[in-house]
Amino acid sequence: MAGAVVENLSNRKLIVLISFLLICLLVCFLLGGLVAPAPSNVQSVLATKCYDNSQNKSKFFYVRPNGGCDKIDDLHGPEAEERHITDKNVVFAFQLPIPRGGIELDYSRWMQNLIGILQIDVTFFKEWELMEPRVPVTIDARLGYRNKGDPEDEWKEYATSTESRTMDCSPPERDGYLYNCSLLPLFELGALHHDYYLLNLRFPVIYENNRGLGPVSDLWLVVINQNGGFTKVWLSLKTIFFPMVVGVMIWFWRRVQLLARQPTLLESMLLALGVALSTLNLPLEYLTLSFEMPFMLLLGDMKQGIFYSMLLSFWLVFAGEHLMDDNERKGLRGYWKQLSCVGVGCLSMFIFDMCERGIQLRNPFYSIWANEIGTQIALSFVIIAGIAAGVYFLFLSYIIYRVFRNISAKRQALPAMASARRHFYEGVIYRFKFLMLATLLCAAMTVVGFILGQVSEGKWKWDEDINLEYTSAFFTGVYGMWNVYILALLCLYSPSHKRWPSESAGQDETNEEIEFTPLPTEPSELSSLTAMIKKTATD
Repeated sequence: MAGAVVENLSNRKLIVLISFLLICLLVCFLLGGLVAPAPSNVQSVLATKCYDNSQNKSKFFYVRPNGGCDKIDDLHGPEAEERHITDKNVVFAFQLPIPRGGIELDYSRWMQNLIGILQIDVTFFKEWELMEPRVPVTIDARLGYRNKGDPEDEWKEYATSTESRTMDCSPPERDGYLYNCSLLPLFELGALHHDYYLLNLRFPVIYENNRGLGPVSDLWLVVINQNGGFTKVWLSLKTIFFPMVVGVMIWFWRRVQLLARQPTLLESMLLALGVALSTLNLPLEYLTLSFEMPFMLLLGDMKQGIFYSMLLSFWLVFAGEHLMDDNERKGLRGYWKQLSCVGVGCLSMFIFDMCERGIQLRNPFYSIWANEIGTQIALSFVIIAGIAAGVYFLFLSYIIYRVFRNISAKRQALPAMASARRHFYEGVIYRFKFLMLATLLCAAMTVVGFILGQVSEGKWKWDEDINLEYTSAFFTGVYGMWNVYILALLCLYSPSHKRWPSESAGQDETNEEIEFTPLPTEPSELSSLTAMIKKTATD
């Protein structure tokens, strides 16, 4: 009877394989820690206040070069009174990116995406009416772009919208100081295809709009973009791992097809997991270097969601198939409860993502965090997702604990076996335990990475006081860990061509009789280990 590679591979070859995979994992961590810059770059840009005497909303007001903006120094000083400046005459202009060292910079398509967060400076004056703790804010936003070679005053419209946001503010203790106000999510671009961007903002005071807003002195725009250097390292890893995983996956499935039986559940799940990982590894981001693809953020989230759902489902089946209890499981139907929970959770996250990034394909200024109801719903999704991830890990840990306990209980049959076969089973058990511990470690890193990712995004959306940073080493390390782990499973759980010596031959050599109860007709997932654990051996 032939088993899996993990059972029959010699110790020397196994050490070589594991060493190679561990070196790949170490290289991934080192690339992120020593070569790649930080995953994202954050800049704070002060708005230039422009005077619009014609109140022409179709005109773009730009900062560089001079002549595109009649600047206003103080909105509440003598200049404003002399020029009779009102809300209809003021345009706040942000020209991105800002110069550095007197050199005009431009965005690179390697930077992938751009997020804008707005901070409003409201001055506290005792003669003004005190602002409410929660202030509705209406913003007329207009985003434009131009590229190298275009005339400096020729800006093309990218998007325009009138948006409502809710701002939380608390007054200072002294007159003339600024209110302590929350940040407002303003826009999110799924592609950074153009060289320069220009944002014009107005705060119209009509009907009931902005009447509760105090005296605005300045605006700050926090812009976040992915670092181009990090993108190059990230895509390099994808370019390397994609053909590796596809090649090993094809090799694995060809060996399965050579067997005179149908693929087992674990083999089918491994193939599906390999396909999901290959989809995640597919470096479609190269296309953004030539084409504008604003849906890449949404597509990336969908690929990540498919991989998460497949990985979480695989771990449940992987641990369950090696639980080796008295319960009979007939294919995926035996795991319908656990898999249903994973499916519902992943579907909920997909719906949540579509409600924001799906709509942002048409209106980049849209945000589900814009109002109180949307914030509560979004925050609930994030909290529930974090709790569900923690509960999943605890449940998986419990299943693996039961697996180890069952092995320890039934391992008492080993002393009754012949010496050669006993040593063989002991080696298989140690290898199996190592794989289960590696599974638990991979699951822990995945869950921690998912929770930290949700909290890190929330820093700019629902709590700017969170001080949390992702490092490039963590990103590349976890990504490399997924690939190394799945490559190891595809190699080690591939059917082996080696065959064990027959029991009659063993009896002739050792003059001992090994008697096993009849094996089930269905092929086992890990043949030798399952045969030893599920059936009692007597000498």
